[in-house]
Amino acid sequence: MAVTKTHPIKSTLKAAIDYILNPEKTDGKLLASSFGCGLETADIEFAWTREAAGDRGTHLGRHLIQSFAVGETTPEEAHKIGMELAGAVLGGKYEFVLTTHVDKDHLHNHLIFNAVSFVDYKKYHSNKQS
Repeated sequence: MAVTKTHPIKSTLKAAIDYILNPEKTDGKLLASSFGCGLETADIEFAWTREAAGDRGTHLGRHLIQSFAVGETTPEEAHKIGMELAGAVLGGKYEFVLTTHVDKDHLHNHLIFNAVSFVDYKKYHSNKQS
């Protein structure tokens, strides 16, 4: 059973994205995907969206971690599950970068997504329903 947790990113968006894209953790970036932005330029594109929305808030994005039990899934299946989760939670409205890390005994996904929608410029609100 996968476990997820999330927290806001307030000041280290580029560093957080660089960390999750580490080729040593993502099988040479084979287990890295993005939506609405480029892998290497996501932080800049997130900023453009926030600027276009007139967002002056402190949240630059959100970082969601999805962990799997040892042996529960394969790296490719974990990544697919992460993409399905991103689609369900973000509804195609928020730019994101998703990676699957294979450097620990347990597989885990990192999903970093923009705090503001590039579709309607609304802020993402984290609560029990979302």
